[in-house]
Amino acid sequence: MAGSVFEYLNETKKQIDSHIRNFLPTVHKNPEIRFFYQLMRDYPMRSGKRLRPAFCFLACEMFGGKIQDAIHTATALELLQSWLLIHDDIEDESILRRGEPCLHHQHGIPMAVNVGDALHCKMWEMLNQNVSLLGYELSFKILSEFIQLSNRVVEGQHIELSWMQEKRWDVSDEDYWMMCVQKTAWYTCITPCRLGALISGSVQPDQLEQFIHIGTDLGVAFQIQDDVLNLIGEEGVYGKEIAGDISEGKRTLMLIHLFRSCTESESAILTSIMDKQRQEKTEVEVFDVLNLMKKYNSIQYAEQKSKQFAKQASDKFDQVSGILPGEEAKQIFKSLIDFVIERQY
Repeated sequence: MAGSVFEYLNETKKQIDSHIRNFLPTVHKNPEIRFFYQLMRDYPMRSGKRLRPAFCFLACEMFGGKIQDAIHTATALELLQSWLLIHDDIEDESILRRGEPCLHHQHGIPMAVNVGDALHCKMWEMLNQNVSLLGYELSFKILSEFIQLSNRVVEGQHIELSWMQEKRWDVSDEDYWMMCVQKTAWYTCITPCRLGALISGSVQPDQLEQFIHIGTDLGVAFQIQDDVLNLIGEEGVYGKEIAGDISEGKRTLMLIHLFRSCTESESAILTSIMDKQRQEKTEVEVFDVLNLMKKYNSIQYAEQKSKQFAKQASDKFDQVSGILPGEEAKQIFKSLIDFVIERQY
């Protein structure tokens, strides 16, 4: 892995974190509101990759733009990530986020929901600052991109939650790809790249369209790798509960493959375990499912598919990147594609 990728991510993190610290409020005469402001800073200031801002910056640079013009938009992407994670952790009944207890475990669900709502509001407030930096026309285009991605994300989340609520086990690989595109690809890869390209001021409509195809494949690869790490990652590095997706009953690619591969009797046992609520599953049952995945090479199958989607994204990027002026940014973007499937967190 090229050192420049980690250097770029670290530099992006410094810029985004500084912008968030200067933006989010800290002072208020009311002590309850001062505490509320502290809670608002919790998730944004926890360790994270800052991958979405990095994609935004790189796309801007690839088209010859300046990352200073993208700072408000890239920061808004990180605020988006924070409020989505707070709500997602509640919906999934997650325990850990970035190596620390989830906000709703520390302060209760009502408080956590309110903090997520507040960061959602702050996201739009941050985007409003683009008007003085970029003008009304470009700012409106950026807002439109955020509206589109917001709609996609909640649709994707609804699909996944519906599968769990309806206890559906007939989910296909294609169903899973579609959910990943809606839930993950749009806000992780597609929209950040499109936003950076738009801010550069030199992107053509057909080039903007290409980022949908590149980002779709890359976003699916990202989600598969995330699901794989949930099973085999190191908790201290990964930052979330290992095998938490099994406890939560998520329809991951590994689980879909397992249902397709195991015997009828194993499928019956698997269904009886996975239909249980999180608090009803024992640790032994969770690891029984994990061992079945290992028996039928379901994890290897998912890793292979992640690499396949990443290669498709890389090949599509090669087809459209030749004429772009930002050579260094293009090289880092290519390395970032590799990082998506090689990362351990």
